[in-house]
Amino acid sequence: MKKIHSLIIAFALFFCLSCGKILEEHPQSQIVPSFFNSPAGVLGGIAGVYNEIRGQWGTEGFSSEMQAGTDEFIQGASSGGGPIHTFNGLNSTNFGSAWGAAFTSINTINGVLKFGQNIDLPEATKNQYLAQAKFLRAFWYFYLVQTWGDVPLHTEFITLPSQSAKRDPAAEVYKLIIKDLTEAAAALPDKPTAPFLGKAATKPTALFFLAKAYLTRGWLTNSQADFAEAAKISNELITNKAAYGLDLWQDFGDAFVPANDYGKETLFVSDHSNDAKYGYYRLGSGESGGFANNLTPWFTNWNYPNNSGINSFVNAAGVLVNSGTSGMIRDSYYGRPYARIRPNSVNQTNGKNYFLDQAFVKRDVDSRFNNTFYTVYISNTAVTNTPTAANNKRGIGYTMQVGIDTAVWITDYEVVGAPQFNGTRPFKGIIAPPSTWNANLYPAIKKHMDPSRGSNFNDPSTRPVVITRFSEVYLVGAEAYLMSGNKAKAAELLNVVRQRAAYRKTNTAAQNAAAAAAMTIGADDVTVDFILDERSREFFGEWMRYQDLVRTKTLVRRIQAWNKEASAYVKDFHVLRPIPQSQIDRTVEGPPFTQNPGY
Repeated sequence: MKKIHSLIIAFALFFCLSCGKILEEHPQSQIVPSFFNSPAGVLGGIAGVYNEIRGQWGTEGFSSEMQAGTDEFIQGASSGGGPIHTFNGLNSTNFGSAWGAAFTSINTINGVLKFGQNIDLPEATKNQYLAQAKFLRAFWYFYLVQTWGDVPLHTEFITLPSQSAKRDPAAEVYKLIIKDLTEAAAALPDKPTAPFLGKAATKPTALFFLAKAYLTRGWLTNSQADFAEAAKISNELITNKAAYGLDLWQDFGDAFVPANDYGKETLFVSDHSNDAKYGYYRLGSGESGGFANNLTPWFTNWNYPNNSGINSFVNAAGVLVNSGTSGMIRDSYYGRPYARIRPNSVNQTNGKNYFLDQAFVKRDVDSRFNNTFYTVYISNTAVTNTPTAANNKRGIGYTMQVGIDTAVWITDYEVVGAPQFNGTRPFKGIIAPPSTWNANLYPAIKKHMDPSRGSNFNDPSTRPVVITRFSEVYLVGAEAYLMSGNKAKAAELLNVVRQRAAYRKTNTAAQNAAAAAAMTIGADDVTVDFILDERSREFFGEWMRYQDLVRTKTLVRRIQAWNKEASAYVKDFHVLRPIPQSQIDRTVEGPPFTQNPGY
């Protein structure tokens, strides 16, 4: 919550082990019932759970768990390898970064719900606090059940340690999720109100997750009633968007302008701040994988300072070889290079790749490719290249003009003469068409970038992690209508998103109209695979791809079709992730805690 009351912040800090002053003044080793016997305690519990969301969304391990190894992503040069990218060797010791955080949060919320009933507040205010708690419990259980299936279902506040645990049926978990979200939506306000400001949960947030929960359960049980309910809720959200202060930006790119992070298209976020009172940011620390830091801008960045040599060339084997002084140095605009994951542009046996030939196939009229990825790197260092420099094939000397000359141009089509020539014309920097892309050079995602870093551009981002945007309401609705048998309505909702994607500020009205027409589809075009491709175009890199593929029962098929790194290893049992070994080992009383099949 971006503008949360200082009282809530004080209690949020209570949950942070690094906050020494708070702990010294109020020593407390665990949450006890008395903690929740006041409005401040209830707010503190809620704020602590929001804080746990911050500890996952935007962090490195969790981000990989949500999207690596899918049809969208393959490994970057600094991925570190590992089972999360290939499914080869994925097991109970190398997965599950959010398991403990989820159950800690759920127990905190159960304490809020148990004791918050009796706090001394006006009834309407108290109901809003309890609605926040119900939303957060459902939020975490929805993540858990999608990831692991049957999980322990806790609705009571646990104050005594136990060494026994059991898994409850996913059907029972979904019942609680739907009940909590339904009750939360009934009590939450239409728009953010104090003390839950910024983009904390509101009525439309709860309704969106309710629609998505119905949709997901519908896929599990083949329930037409669930599909119909998901479609109905999505349609109601769109119909009432003005009352909720929600809508799409006219330009897709505007959804990712930092000034719009809390704007009309944003439904729900995990907040970050450079003020130590509100999080874990340490100026100039250059955090690497630190707890609760937003590192999202860096994950897909290739190492442009070390792989943009101005005399790079293609060798006899057709491989791009880095050569010459780099035309780029690290800066805040292009960000810190991590190279953990990269867009999946590897050609398959059919000669096509998912990135260019399937997801972003209509780049001439669809603005989302250019708004999602960096394709031009303007020189930020005055490099001089002499005619006699090694591997300089141009036969000319020059000095790169900072802020003017292009150091790297990543094209989405083949260019004759690349990397040093555009046809027969010498190019000062390098041109990198798709045939030259590799683990060290590829289009990086720019929509999450945080140029506010300034001289501390290695620091984590203080932009919020936007967990869901209003455009997803249209995509969830389209999927629900398709599964309900109403392909015409599904196409109608998809067309809203697609026609928005056709808009460019630089176009004339006639050009935008023509582009919108080219992007318009009919009912017969709507399939599950088409919707998944559309979700790639709209949400590439937004922490939901694994869940999308699992929900639609396409995980194995689409990975085998599009991801060469993982295709040989992905199996049907991978639709559920491995239960963390720590959970299994700690369950020593009663029946053993069972592992998911295949692990």
